[in-house]
Amino acid sequence: MTGPRCDDVLQSTTSPFPNLQVGDQQAMFGCFRVLRPDGSVIAADSNLENGTGVSDADTMAMLRSMVRVRAIDERMLGLQRQGRIGFYGAATGQEAGTIAAGHALQARDWVHPALREGGIALHRGYPLRTYLAQIFGNAEDTSTRGRQMPCHYGSKEFNFVTLSSVMATQLPQAVGTAYAMGLLHEAPDRPLCLGAIGDGATSEGDFHVACTFAGVMRPKGVGLPLVLYVQNNQWAISTPVEKQTAATTLASKAHGYGLVGARVDGNDALAVLRVVRAAADHARSGGIPVLVEAVTYRVGAHSTSDDPSRYRDEGITKQWAQLDPLERLAAYAVHRGLLAPTGLDLLRSEFDEEVRSTLALAEQVPPVPLQSMIEDVYAVVPAALQAQLDSSQRAVGHPSPASAAH
Repeated sequence: MTGPRCDDVLQSTTSPFPNLQVGDQQAMFGCFRVLRPDGSVIAADSNLENGTGVSDADTMAMLRSMVRVRAIDERMLGLQRQGRIGFYGAATGQEAGTIAAGHALQARDWVHPALREGGIALHRGYPLRTYLAQIFGNAEDTSTRGRQMPCHYGSKEFNFVTLSSVMATQLPQAVGTAYAMGLLHEAPDRPLCLGAIGDGATSEGDFHVACTFAGVMRPKGVGLPLVLYVQNNQWAISTPVEKQTAATTLASKAHGYGLVGARVDGNDALAVLRVVRAAADHARSGGIPVLVEAVTYRVGAHSTSDDPSRYRDEGITKQWAQLDPLERLAAYAVHRGLLAPTGLDLLRSEFDEEVRSTLALAEQVPPVPLQSMIEDVYAVVPAALQAQLDSSQRAVGHPSPASAAH
């Protein structure tokens, strides 16, 4: 396989970084893992809950959300191919990196997401119907009111910032959010911010800016309550990670900015939970911000606008597909007695039915009113814009509310 791998795993389930420091080479260059690809525990530790440091409740909560996200993604890809939605970016094969990172946070923490972190919002309780409304851009799209392309949802209620298609812009914003938290709250019990990006975004200037400020800003004399989270799926659309950087790992980039770097197997939900939770605890208490690299692979296309078979060896993709994070966590759950041998199939059926039934309702919702095109920008709508709206309304046979009032 090309690109970074987690072959050099740490053969231990002890704390990923009990005393995390800048320059911790093991955390930067090793790749922390709890489960083998078959779901067995690498090295059970009697000092940790269940030998893994992860409760059964956490395991099942993550597994359910991971299966749910897979069901949603598969259905949305089908809708795009049928022309029923315009765009979609799936997290297939990266569900562990998304859901486990979100599960490691507290509800009061904020998330500045990249394209594949929508599952964190769903895991927090963001309604599926609202999620689908944003994808359709219909009248129930409370996130963007039909003004954004699909997959650009956000929610103040769930502390989930609307994502941008412009790469890496969310990272300086995440630093700003963390700085505000550092000013408003006292260590060691502060809310924090998780800023998520992909491997390609580490080549952007905004990544440099964010890491620089993350390293030097010290509100109230301590580090920012910040975790920078990179899902390294090894492809920035068609550019492989080895063409992005000559660095040994993306986690090692942290060192030059005075940050701490940690590397984890992104297909191992238990490992991701352990590492992000430890990073969050470290940052929450006033420690140096942590840059976490979750090593995974984009087994699907970058988005529905992409055909990966044109630029990469799909034989390698098939090998990575065998490291399915759902299968790995489900196998562990079966071993623990938390899931019947047929339990994964039952979960898939359950969430497939949920998506189907919710989709049937979402597709019946009308589009946003044409009037919304000129709302939310001006306190008083300029006459020229009102005239354009009136003309558009007449063309479709529906006078605007403003015109009808005259």
